[in-house]
Amino acid sequence: MEITGCKWRVLSESTKNVMTTDQPTFTIRQNQGLRALLKSYFLTGLKLTDKPTVKVYRGFGNAQELTIHGSVLRRSALPRNKNRDYAWINLLAVIRLFMVRPYAKAHVRVSFGEQTVYTKAAEDGYFRVTLPLPEPLPPGWHPVRAELLADVDTTETVLAEGSSQVLVPHPTQIACISDIDDTFLVSHSATILKRLQVLLTENAHSRQPFEGVVAHYQLLAEANSGPNRTNAFFYVSSSEWNLYDYILDFSTVNGLPDGVYLLSQLKRFKDLLKTGQNKHTTKFNRIVRIIEAFPQQQFILLGDDTQEDPTIYASVVEHFPGQIQCVYIRQVYRKNQPETRATLNRIEAAGVLCCYFAHSADARQHSIDNGLVAS
Repeated sequence: MEITGCKWRVLSESTKNVMTTDQPTFTIRQNQGLRALLKSYFLTGLKLTDKPTVKVYRGFGNAQELTIHGSVLRRSALPRNKNRDYAWINLLAVIRLFMVRPYAKAHVRVSFGEQTVYTKAAEDGYFRVTLPLPEPLPPGWHPVRAELLADVDTTETVLAEGSSQVLVPHPTQIACISDIDDTFLVSHSATILKRLQVLLTENAHSRQPFEGVVAHYQLLAEANSGPNRTNAFFYVSSSEWNLYDYILDFSTVNGLPDGVYLLSQLKRFKDLLKTGQNKHTTKFNRIVRIIEAFPQQQFILLGDDTQEDPTIYASVVEHFPGQIQCVYIRQVYRKNQPETRATLNRIEAAGVLCCYFAHSADARQHSIDNGLVAS
């Protein structure tokens, strides 16, 4: 006799009716099922998913090629549909952004129209490709997509896909490269405890930009650009890709110019307390990629004095003589002011305008007085 499930068996008389059982196997399967159920409830409660996800970030392009990039994740946070301003909800909402699991070495197919290129993600799930263009595209935003493929050579089973846009800038007189934290978003980057307090207890809708900064940025976006054109904006930050949607949401809610975002390497939960504390040489490299893509373009650089922006921008001016029109640095951290002033004096000596300002109204007036924008 055999009963399916518990697998009890009655043996023949020759074995003296000895009864055996596979009960341990059944118990293990029970425990595995319980763990899977508890894990499912845990992930659902935190609005996390273990389904493979492809995040495609905004990219950019010129007449020859498009730069398309993103991250492939085994675990990721689901979009936040409501922004209820309760500290504990905001805390959980940010924590889950750092509970990601990268999909290391994932096979990715990146496409624009009928053009396709294959690549493999890095250990942290990040991928970046350049896709050659057979002919120049019109200026503006263009749709791109990326697909996660099964790790099987003989098939191209799509496990997940994502989409975004790339910007081909209009040929205007200027483009802007801006830092984020403490440049337009109040972040207290110079003090790690204050930074974490703001990040973990507020959300993208309750966070505040500096007074007057949006008006200045909108003026720069429209400056001498011509009808139906805007000057390109690139936002380059030491904040991690974990915060991409958070920052994009903040920028949209507050009316900052649409732009391309280049952030830093994904962090895991164990590194949450180190958020924003990345190697600043990578920030310099990201700025270099932008400027090299547009060798005929003039740029305005905007940052602050809490970390390394003045030093990075001085290096940019040295590497790209003649391409930087002006450097704006916000005064945030009093301790760094003497060193910052010395660095800006070096930049001015290279023939580049500088403005070291405490209030965005002063920066805006500087842009008007020096003919960078119309009044």
